Amino acid sequence: MPGLGPRRTTVDWRAFAREMASMARDLLAQDSVSATLEHITRAATERVPGCDAAGILLLHGKSVETLAPTHDLVVESDRLQERLAEGPCFDAARPSTGQRVFRIADFTAEQPRWPAYAEQARGLGVGSMMGFLLYTEDEDLGALDLYSHRPGAFTDDGETAGWLLASHAAIAFSSARSHAQMEQAVATRHVIGEAMGILMGSHRLTEEQAFEVLRRYSQEKNIKLREVARRVCEEGRLT
Repeated sequence: MPGLGPRRTTVDWRAFAREMASMARDLLAQDSVSATLEHITRAATERVPGCDAAGILLLHGKSVETLAPTHDLVVESDRLQERLAEGPCFDAARPSTGQRVFRIADFTAEQPRWPAYAEQARGLGVGSMMGFLLYTEDEDLGALDLYSHRPGAFTDDGETAGWLLASHAAIAFSSARSHAQMEQAVATRHVIGEAMGILMGSHRLTEEQAFEVLRRYSQEKNIKLREVARRVCEEGRLT
């Protein structure tokens, strides 16, 4: 991960609009979810004034997953928020808070909302930060989190730029994940179909009977159906 470095401090909105249009096309051209997310966080450090580091935080209950961090600071901050169960990114990723944007201008000032996190975040080198809920009409995807080591780095223009980037990011993230899920579903159906063919041929079963054998084995052994099918394809039988 690259080190923190100098970033742009102002927004040329005409140029920013062109960059957003170009980025939208680039995001849809990425060949994986991880590549899409890395493109998003890299764009944040390059295009949002004051942003030194960026990452995407997902919540799984109370567990935190960090995706496409541009700097170790992002990972350390997410781990801290997970341990404390508090923090702006932690809240931004939870739509139940009712707030889609968080901006903490100065971590050297008192932060009554997240006192434990703010105190320890200063030790990590966080001066200011923003968090944006990534959402579409159909789903909430996590939070795009932007960091600066300088207090007061994020202005109103920076927040607007971050919000626009997050809006593009949410659509691209959702599209990439849906595409990946579709590819996985197709691959799973292919493997299951191949496994059924093996069982039908070796045990003279009908299609329905072969699928029932796979399903029952999956339930009894508590193994995913896809994994059961993969084993049949590799070994030629259920083991």
